[in-house]
Amino acid sequence: MASQQSKGRRTFIVGAGCTAFIKPRGLRTTEDMGLEAATKALLDAGITYDDVQTAFVGYCYGDSTSGQRALYNLGLTGIPITNVNNNCSTGSTALYQANTWVKSGVVECALALGFERMARGSLGTNWQDRVPPMAPFHFTMNNIEEKQGKNHGPTSPRMFANGAQEYFDKYGANIEHLAKIASKNHKHSVNNPYSQFRDGWSVEQVMQAPQICEQLTKYMCSPTSDGAACCIVASEDFVHKHKLENQAIEIVAQALTTDQAGTFNSGSAMELVGYSMSKEAADSVFAQAGFGPGEGRDQVGVIELHDCFAANELITYPALGLCAPGEAHKLVERGDNTYGGKYVVNPSGGLEAKGHPLGATGLGMHFYIANQLRDWAGPMQAPGLFDTADKRGKYGLVHNIGLGGAVVVSLLRRPEFYKPGGPDGRTRLGYNHAAECRPVTRVDVDKVRSKQYSEFILQQAKL
Repeated sequence: MASQQSKGRRTFIVGAGCTAFIKPRGLRTTEDMGLEAATKALLDAGITYDDVQTAFVGYCYGDSTSGQRALYNLGLTGIPITNVNNNCSTGSTALYQANTWVKSGVVECALALGFERMARGSLGTNWQDRVPPMAPFHFTMNNIEEKQGKNHGPTSPRMFANGAQEYFDKYGANIEHLAKIASKNHKHSVNNPYSQFRDGWSVEQVMQAPQICEQLTKYMCSPTSDGAACCIVASEDFVHKHKLENQAIEIVAQALTTDQAGTFNSGSAMELVGYSMSKEAADSVFAQAGFGPGEGRDQVGVIELHDCFAANELITYPALGLCAPGEAHKLVERGDNTYGGKYVVNPSGGLEAKGHPLGATGLGMHFYIANQLRDWAGPMQAPGLFDTADKRGKYGLVHNIGLGGAVVVSLLRRPEFYKPGGPDGRTRLGYNHAAECRPVTRVDVDKVRSKQYSEFILQQAKL
């Protein structure tokens, strides 16, 4: 059963910030990246760290209390700070917790921050003295391959590639469909100044890239990355008090799901990589928004979908209800996943192109969708979002998955009181941070830090 937030107050993303996602070379610390993303989010919202009543900080590769270390740059106010680790869905899980606290009425304003400083190469465990929690997944994958056919390559891409192969066998798709998805994402990424890769690979170049496993080439896979992202969630009263009607984006519905028995009992490679987790989360958010079974998807215009591998994007289309089971490859063929089609999926370039710093990924997705719904996304802007009879426009959808496992799905929309015009986050940052990436300065930090802060701590930051 999905954990959902259908009860409680309305909640809104009022500020969002992001760093560039870069190759993991150890050039920046998590606390410095976190400071940049959080400073941008606070400037965007026009508030200071003193307005934040609780914070959730997500990361997978880092020591305990890394969240405190990052936020202490902005002040020492004594608020609850909770560190979150949920594999690749860590960032959205941090946001889910922040949203829950606001929706329940415990606080008026909460901050969700995520960052990652990753090692180069394929993901692995840091703990060699114990059996990893993913061991049952690996064992099940090996059993599936005994029946479906042996694969090769690193474990993570193999698992998702096996899911794609199951889809191929059932419905007649092939590797070229994955290449089309990957090429689409790389071409979208050309317009994203935050992206790790902006090469715009063609279908042919994707197909000719080095082979990672039977179904995936290098350009169909997300890279390891360093980066940070931040979102600030607030109540409706907070929005009106701070006059944020011109940029607040409502979190209409949100769900967090984990695995059920079919993950291990079904013998399905698609189930092993979270097909039903994603489906249940998506069904839950549309139900929370008041739609009947299978309804509401035609009112979605833009989506950030967890394409850790092109294989996952393919099998997630039907899981989210964007098409019928078995119709995902036809959606790709029609171009209904890009500009000019039914949906614009991953206008940011997705994980495959913009990068995948685990703790930051989900919050980065919400950063992009919130700015799409503000109509600030510049060359990434999805067309037609506001060409509707309903002045709120179309919905934006976020899907973030972590194996082991957890899925967070969020349904976002402009509220009915949304009024563009006047000073907004772009005014306060001095540029449109939705479509331009700049660093922050000490002057920026001083605008948003708490009155209670430590110069000793802040002097160690490298901006």
